[in-house]
Amino acid sequence: MAVHAPIQVACLGAAQPDWSTSAYGPFVIHPLRTLAEAPALLGELPCDAVLLKLDRQQSLAWLLAWPGLARLMLDAAVLVVAPEPAPADALRLLDMGVQDVIPGHDVAVAVADLARATRLAVQRHRLAREARKAYATDLGSGLPNQAQLMEHMTHLLALREREPAAMALLALRIEGLPAAEARLGAEAANVLRRKVAVRLRAGLRASDVVAALGRDSFAVLLAWIDDPEDGDRVATKLAQSLKRPFSVSGQDLGLAVAVGVARYPAHAKDARGLIHHAMQSAGQGASVGRTGLVAGLDRRSGDLAANDE
Repeated sequence: MAVHAPIQVACLGAAQPDWSTSAYGPFVIHPLRTLAEAPALLGELPCDAVLLKLDRQQSLAWLLAWPGLARLMLDAAVLVVAPEPAPADALRLLDMGVQDVIPGHDVAVAVADLARATRLAVQRHRLAREARKAYATDLGSGLPNQAQLMEHMTHLLALREREPAAMALLALRIEGLPAAEARLGAEAANVLRRKVAVRLRAGLRASDVVAALGRDSFAVLLAWIDDPEDGDRVATKLAQSLKRPFSVSGQDLGLAVAVGVARYPAHAKDARGLIHHAMQSAGQGASVGRTGLVAGLDRRSGDLAANDE
């Protein structure tokens, strides 16, 4: 019989389930005392599922109003057990991305049924994630492509209608990639693109998204920011990181970059509008990097400007 890696489950509820004998495991349960602990736990230990067992004082409407729910659903399969769930609220949770809403409470839901539901929800979540990757990956960089980015942004923006919060999209226009391809070949240019992607990811949080917008353009989605100016600060940091040469095929290659910043909701309220604004800003901005210039940020437009060293 195949041995599966343990399913990591964060569980909110007075009684923690004992699934040690379940055929759908093995499971490792991580108890949550309060719902507010969930984002911190998932930041330290990525979980496959989050099981929220609500009591009679915690309605689905209360859960719908909780601003941290969207974060949980990005990386984990979320299941909700609630006594007498209202159908309208249950359907809204499913529309938002919750995997299942199960009527009952700790003693009414059979242990075996809950373990099965959790395991199947994790599998559905994984398959959906892999399916999105399969049709929406930029082959040159290995990153999500523009279609996948727009789908992800559209989902987040729908949640923003219920949970208003600032977010920012950065567009990075890279100069030097076509020249590298002409000089070293397509495979070497793809290696360079992947190295650019790795360097961008290294300067971001796990919740941020890096995507490819074309052969010489990348996007960075900052889905959760506390200050609208955070987008400008991250843009400056990423531009500086790309100024260091890249080693490809035994050669040190320098790139130049221009960054545009689009802020939600100030610049646009839909995915296409935010991408358009960020790309337009990057196209109008001065490139920095190979010519010995350093990045300075124009706070009025969000574009990178060049200042002599």
